[in-house]
Amino acid sequence: MAINQAVDRTAMTAAQLQLARVEAEGSAEHPYRLRLMTASGPNHARDLADCVHLFCSLYGRHPGLIELALNNCPAGPVRDWLKEASDAYERERLYLVRLTASVGPLPSTPGAAETEAALVAARHAIETLAGSERRGCALGAATALMSDWPAIRALLDRAADRVGMQRPGLTLPDQPSIVRAIGDGTDGPASERALGFGGEQLLLQNRGLFDLLEARAAARID
Repeated sequence: MAINQAVDRTAMTAAQLQLARVEAEGSAEHPYRLRLMTASGPNHARDLADCVHLFCSLYGRHPGLIELALNNCPAGPVRDWLKEASDAYERERLYLVRLTASVGPLPSTPGAAETEAALVAARHAIETLAGSERRGCALGAATALMSDWPAIRALLDRAADRVGMQRPGLTLPDQPSIVRAIGDGTDGPASERALGFGGEQLLLQNRGLFDLLEARAAARID
């Protein structure tokens, strides 16, 4: 559902729009994520492992989106927020890498070449957002990732529980800090549009990954 169909843009700040965008277009309500959160049975462990591996391929590398955005950001409150987000997300990245090793090998699935091509394209899209020179774009992607990550993290925790791995506390920037960062990082319609674009494109990559995971699960059954 497009955000401009779900809310009245004229009545909301850029930060409120971004949070509403994540709620409407983020990972939390993706049907396959919801299925993974509640499913059981002989294939469930394999499907969760596939999820962990693919998210690690997208977000387990360093430098990632937050670090790349930080490298391109001038000194000021937005850079300070990105540094805080980078430090917090590094703990998430290490958790994801350790969990990937713990859940076992990537499940054998038809279409491996197509999967790798899709992951390469998604990584390129994220790197492009992080390196954008449009004021607000990289911040839009970064704040969208920080806001969307708890829904992804819930799946990682479910996989960790299955393999008996301890779950670290979630210490990502909270909503008030995200709202402040967006206020500091936008200064008019152009930067707000760029922020919205960055957020939409980041969420598109996450939803696309869940679509890919769903297709891979179906291919294994077939």
